[in-house]
Amino acid sequence: MTAEIIDGKAIAENIDTRVGAAAAQLEKLLGRKPGLSVVLIGDDPASEVYVRNKVRRAGAAGMNSTEIRKPATISQDEAIAIVRQLNDDPSVDGILVQMPLPAHIDAAAVIETIDPDKDVDGLTAISAGRLLGGEAGLRPCTPAGCVLLAEQAMGDLSGKSVLGIGRSILVGKPAALLFLAENCTVTIAHSRTRDLPAVCREADILVPAVGRPEMVKRDWVKPGATIIDVGINRVDAPEKGEGKTKLVGDADYAGSAEVAGHITPVPGGVGPMTIACLLRNTVLAACARRGWDVPEGL
Repeated sequence: MTAEIIDGKAIAENIDTRVGAAAAQLEKLLGRKPGLSVVLIGDDPASEVYVRNKVRRAGAAGMNSTEIRKPATISQDEAIAIVRQLNDDPSVDGILVQMPLPAHIDAAAVIETIDPDKDVDGLTAISAGRLLGGEAGLRPCTPAGCVLLAEQAMGDLSGKSVLGIGRSILVGKPAALLFLAENCTVTIAHSRTRDLPAVCREADILVPAVGRPEMVKRDWVKPGATIIDVGINRVDAPEKGEGKTKLVGDADYAGSAEVAGHITPVPGGVGPMTIACLLRNTVLAACARRGWDVPEGL
């Protein structure tokens, strides 16, 4: 069996288009474009790339996207002050603080300062509580993107068995809750799980998110299963030449694709969806704060 590739980039572009149409409607009501502010502290190269892509795509979708860059030397109090200022700014509908933060800054304290109604990354405790309670709120972007990709591949997810590999608060736990909301039967595997390959072989949907290059092997995959690969790892690529590297996921793509029914590539799978869901959350936040209905098609 050769797996069908789930084109996250194409699906994300479709979402971006719908977000753009919704943003145009909101601009007429607000008298301004929906506003997303991204805070980048320090000079982490990967973070700079992520932020640049977020800002670019937000602008392309008809949003007012601002990037606030600060040196790694700023204090925690200064970082919190930036977030509070954005909370109070009526032109800002969504706030995202790019992770990781410098080691001397308590990331949890900064995140908890974000107004939950502007928390477009869905990371505050209140956002997590709303998700756990099934209440309306902003959902974490990467897990939400995983569910959308699975739905694109499989349609109705009711009754499907899902195995999330990894129990982080960023992906593993919220993804489990989001798949539960789609009436899936969900298991979370982790470093203490016994006979992980056997557990994987029982799942209709595999969501590896542990940051271990190509950990999920061909013989771990149930024939016809869907793999939503959250991992993104840079490894040596001697086949490309000395000193060259490449990006790979947490699943052995070549081997797993021989068994799976659907699989996301790395790159080009989950990554583009994370930004698409961020932009969608910004529009949702702008509507929710004013009690407005979500624009049709979003």
